[in-house]
Amino acid sequence: MNKRLRLGILFGGRSGEHDVSLRSAASVIQALDPAKYEVVLIGITREGHWRVGAGAQSLLSEARGALSGRGPDPFQNVLENGQEVTPSADPSGAQLVPLDVSSLARTPAPKLDVIFPVLHGTFGEDGTVQGLLDLAGIPYVGAGVLGSAAGMDKDVMKRLFRDAGLPVVPWQVVLRSEWQQDAAAVRRRIERKLGYPLFIKPANLGSSLGISKVRKTRELAAAMDLAAQYDRKILVEKAVNAREIECSVLGNDQPEASLPGEVIPVNDFYDYEAKYLKEGSQLIIPARLSPRKTKQVQELAVRAFRAVDCAGMARVDFLMDRKTGKVFVNELNTIPGFTSISMYPKMWEASGLSYPKLLDRLIELALERHREKTQTRYDYKPSSG
Repeated sequence: MNKRLRLGILFGGRSGEHDVSLRSAASVIQALDPAKYEVVLIGITREGHWRVGAGAQSLLSEARGALSGRGPDPFQNVLENGQEVTPSADPSGAQLVPLDVSSLARTPAPKLDVIFPVLHGTFGEDGTVQGLLDLAGIPYVGAGVLGSAAGMDKDVMKRLFRDAGLPVVPWQVVLRSEWQQDAAAVRRRIERKLGYPLFIKPANLGSSLGISKVRKTRELAAAMDLAAQYDRKILVEKAVNAREIECSVLGNDQPEASLPGEVIPVNDFYDYEAKYLKEGSQLIIPARLSPRKTKQVQELAVRAFRAVDCAGMARVDFLMDRKTGKVFVNELNTIPGFTSISMYPKMWEASGLSYPKLLDRLIELALERHREKTQTRYDYKPSSG
């Protein structure tokens, strides 16, 4: 009988997307095969403290009960009452070490085979956690440090897309300090280079938090102030009257693209409210595209995945101009939403890969990537003579 993998589900985080992470983690746990995985719930509080729950299987049962409305919420229980831990920086350990040293004798540090970071936004999707797990020698699902950091910073991401020959909409970057010091000069530059309408976004955030659509001068200041609350870099993009197309990518060195989907938001654009709070947005999978357009979107998705050195998974979002049909690569998400209504798993399901099989494949890719890393030499001995 094959040994079950001890799988850490890492959720929560010090991010504006903390609550979205909990929803994604709940859906992931519900779909995991208990015959294959021994699940360890690892929560990161809003303040950044790591906590692990005892009794992996009872927690798994509680998670499934909570999802059906029949039991306590194990995620909040871990965040509030779990044992405080930190990943060991010893690459041979692959374990979580209790911060209370006196507890080591009675509670052995849980060793892990692989971690699935179900984290969204800052301090989770941006390469910080990935670097920590690399130091700890723990295999993990998804992109590494470089791909995660580039995929999080919308400005850097667009530069990489542009340099790879991918079509992107015109944009400008404004630093928070620039806006605070001379808002009038920034406004003149934006209007001269881009004009209206515009989208204003924090450069490093997801789930459409802090995003505004600006149609005229008098709306600009409030939108810039909002974005500046979430990041020191503010992305200002030319708005396109476009269809919102998305495509899932799966793989490491040989990535594959799913059938594309289309989002028809209930609001003017697919903001946080339209994604998670307000009913009425439509998710059309597969998207109503010609075979030629479908192939183009899939090819661009794979090229975008490679442009940021991604691994494991990503959802690539596109804008398709309603008048010209031109397709622009908008952004790439290295840890896309995994809720029951999220596009990433739904597009793979429409492509013939079920949610449980998708999770199995992602974990396989994480272990494959980790094995590949072990082939790299980190020492150097000059030849003598």
